[in-house]
Amino acid sequence: MLGRGIDQVLPHPSDPGIYEPYMTSAEAYVEVAERANGPIPRPVDFSYVWGDALAVLQRVRPHVRLINLETSITKAVSYEPKGINYRLSPDNVTSLTAASIDCCALANNHALDWGRSGLLETLDTLAKAGIRAVGAGRNAAQAGAPAVLDIAGKGRVVVFAFGSATSGIPAEWAAGENEPGVNLLDDLSDRTAGRIARQTDAVKASGDVLVASIHWGSNWGYHIPDAHRRFAHELIDSAGFDIIYGHSSHHPRGIEVYRNKPILYGCGDLLNDYEGIGGYEKFRGDLALMYLPIHSPSNGDLLELKLTPFQIRKFRLNRASGQDAAWLRDTLDRESATFGTRIALNEDNTLTVLWR
Repeated sequence: MLGRGIDQVLPHPSDPGIYEPYMTSAEAYVEVAERANGPIPRPVDFSYVWGDALAVLQRVRPHVRLINLETSITKAVSYEPKGINYRLSPDNVTSLTAASIDCCALANNHALDWGRSGLLETLDTLAKAGIRAVGAGRNAAQAGAPAVLDIAGKGRVVVFAFGSATSGIPAEWAAGENEPGVNLLDDLSDRTAGRIARQTDAVKASGDVLVASIHWGSNWGYHIPDAHRRFAHELIDSAGFDIIYGHSSHHPRGIEVYRNKPILYGCGDLLNDYEGIGGYEKFRGDLALMYLPIHSPSNGDLLELKLTPFQIRKFRLNRASGQDAAWLRDTLDRESATFGTRIALNEDNTLTVLWR
């Protein structure tokens, strides 16, 4: 998950423990990070922020690289009066192509930070860069449509993206019949899952792996609401999803494997701009995970799920130390045990999810 690639922030005083001092430029975030961990080299190329993650991607060569892009890509000057507004300049979209990102989920609470014009520019910029967008569009039909990614000789990965009001997405951001917006869920009920099932039934073919990207829940804490678990199960049971890719939390949450389908309730941020900012240190928001699932092409069942830990330092992904990898193992093992899932630490400081 890619968290916060930004050019400008307009902060809100309601959470001073996280957003202080008030920021009007990304340069201020760089200054805060440098005070904590020393000088950040400049200039750097667009691959800099990915750091050690690029070597992992080169070695693993995943068929699909999917992220939740929690920002607008725009030069718009008119912003929504919501308190915290993120944007990435279209000139800097190479920061995404540097990691060969295939698909960006946009059904989140920052996609319209710079209004509907900002969203339209985001969609255009991603399309020009050859990156698929899902979960937002020029109208409700486009926002709700999946991204279908063909894997040569292996089938397709079909990605649907949904946003929940529980993550702070304003109701008025929902795409309309003729109005741009995000694919906002009405609720997390069985009726909503049934509506989604009708959509997946119309699309899914033999050999497809279906991914449900869901932006839901709070930013901090490990509690997983019963409603989230029930909805995730229903998406697997009724709608045929093979992966539930949940996000909104700024740190990883517990993992469940239900009927051989992984449910990632909260993936945490892979990249963010919180370095040096205090307030929630106990959650170790500086630690990030890359999720690398392997699925059976015959039935979509999970065969293996490995996690590669990183530490965000000097605005760059660095392989986590053995001590930090062990902290992530212990934390995720504790939070996942309630689902019958365990987490193992490997000799190379990667993690493996165990469920059988």
